[in-house]
Amino acid sequence: MPLTIATWNINSVRLRQDLVAKLISEHAPDVVCLQETKCPNDAFPTKIFEKLGYGQIAINGQKGYHGVAVLSRRPLQEVVARPFCDMGDSRHIAVDVQGSTGRSVRIHNFYVPAGGDEPDPAINPKFDHKLRFLDEMIAWFGADTPTVAPADGAIILGDLNIAPLEEDVWSHKKLLKVVSHTPVETDGLERVRKALDWVDVVRRDIPPPEKLYTWWSYRSKDWDAADKGRRLDHVWLTPGLSDACDKVEVLREARGWDRPSDHVPIIVRLDI
Repeated sequence: MPLTIATWNINSVRLRQDLVAKLISEHAPDVVCLQETKCPNDAFPTKIFEKLGYGQIAINGQKGYHGVAVLSRRPLQEVVARPFCDMGDSRHIAVDVQGSTGRSVRIHNFYVPAGGDEPDPAINPKFDHKLRFLDEMIAWFGADTPTVAPADGAIILGDLNIAPLEEDVWSHKKLLKVVSHTPVETDGLERVRKALDWVDVVRRDIPPPEKLYTWWSYRSKDWDAADKGRRLDHVWLTPGLSDACDKVEVLREARGWDRPSDHVPIIVRLDI
């Protein structure tokens, strides 16, 4: 039996818990990784998910901002919730999930800082924070590789807040100086990927030149018609695990659900 994993920036889990329930009822992933949950651990709406069969829950949250969580109907073990940049932000949680064969996969659920509006670290502390966050990811991967990627394999997923490829944005030329697609960010994200030779399975299975987005701004009156999106959400697998990934879905239709997040889920299936 395969292991299916969904990742979704939900933009407030309490406000949109019904949408997570809808994702579960329609797609039944074994594991759901959420970002930008925007609530402290003791306020997380665990009961609705437990009733749906997701009794294994790991949370790293904070009041009003950021926050990540993992919901699972498979055996789950929390490994670490690592702080980054000494900011006190809840932006990472790692868990081990068992496949049906007993093989355990480590999942790193990330919410990388958005970076504000001005792509200049000298005048924008939020952008400086984003670049430092990427540098810390690279340093951690190199210094503590067994924790990041044990022998059975590992996954990085979540809202990495960077659209790395020209085909990951609606206009490469117009967004080159816009935070999320500037060269310093895309170069930084590529250095993160290369640190452990992670495989971007979404773009492996849906390769360029096809345009692909996971985020559309709330500012657009008709997001679907304008289609000015960006691929900010990602799923990367270690090379030894990537061959087990045999299906990738980007649920574009979720952007049109009632009171939606501005991001949509990605679901991957692993034959383990």
